[in-house]
Amino acid sequence: MFLFDAHLDLSMNAILWNRDLTDTLTDLREREIGLKDLPGRTRATVSLPEMKAAEIGICIATQIGHSVSKKSTVPAWNSPEIAWAQTQGQLAWYRAMEERGLMRQISNLAQLDAHAESCSRPNADLPLGYILSLEGADSLLDLSYLQRAYDYGLRALGPAHYGPGRYAPGTGSEGGLEPAGRELLKEMQQLGIILDVTHLTDEGFWEALDLYDGPLWASHSNCRSLVPNQRQLNDEQIRALVERDAVIGAVFDGWMLVPNWIRGETTPESSGLMLEAIADHIDHVCQIAGSSKHCGIGSDLDGGFGNEQTPQDLKSIADLQSLTDIFARRGYKEADVEGIMHGNWLRAIRQAWA
Repeated sequence: MFLFDAHLDLSMNAILWNRDLTDTLTDLREREIGLKDLPGRTRATVSLPEMKAAEIGICIATQIGHSVSKKSTVPAWNSPEIAWAQTQGQLAWYRAMEERGLMRQISNLAQLDAHAESCSRPNADLPLGYILSLEGADSLLDLSYLQRAYDYGLRALGPAHYGPGRYAPGTGSEGGLEPAGRELLKEMQQLGIILDVTHLTDEGFWEALDLYDGPLWASHSNCRSLVPNQRQLNDEQIRALVERDAVIGAVFDGWMLVPNWIRGETTPESSGLMLEAIADHIDHVCQIAGSSKHCGIGSDLDGGFGNEQTPQDLKSIADLQSLTDIFARRGYKEADVEGIMHGNWLRAIRQAWA
């Protein structure tokens, strides 16, 4: 089934992890044997060939350029200028993939409809369609850079990432939006850039919903009632997103799927983590919403970890296709499954771009 993945850090993996994503997973893993610099080495689950095997026709692909002050304990770039340069290098990688015919940027409604229609055809051999998103706004030196980013195709933005931020505090922090973040939301709404509430603090979440009247979503977030953590959405936040007709993408990082996960210690085997856990989080959103129309996939499978931190029955992003059977066993109708796998994201973007 055609799959839409709403959160993949492809360019980060290419630029920062030095991964040739045109390789097979076997090649990627073999080239990393002996490397200890980053967690998840030799355990990659994402490459462009594997995404094709997963039948991922469209994804939300990120740029990431988190910047920190001298007092911050969060690892990131030491100035906004460096962070901006990182995002531009990531953009250059996407452009190189386009030139090779492996990826195709989607930035308007006509392009979306044409590519989605092609993806629905059996055995379609297409480049990967991608919509560009910025995870964390720190790399925007000032608000004029938002227009620059929009001009090269940026269509979604999450103001926060981890720790303190120039525009908004993120995961692991507290407090509301920075003054610049409030101005950022105004500019985003004027340009029609979709707000991604993922990684916002609770205070920042509610402030953003009050200030921003445009289209929004949570590209990769799970349920706090199942796994208590600030990174997750609580039931009140889920209800608010449903009222705004937003879609919430289920994320596949182990510590967000089962409670009491200790990163670096807990394993998929010791926790009993299986793909069924994803369905648990999606079921919970469905119960709150009263339907499956607000659920999707935002796997984040290349977000700084490998299969040491994914369900046991997921060794490759291609294994996402087994979700269709899991949903069917739980009584989801085919139309609901299609919505979760791609239809709900397409509806949200069409409404945003109409």
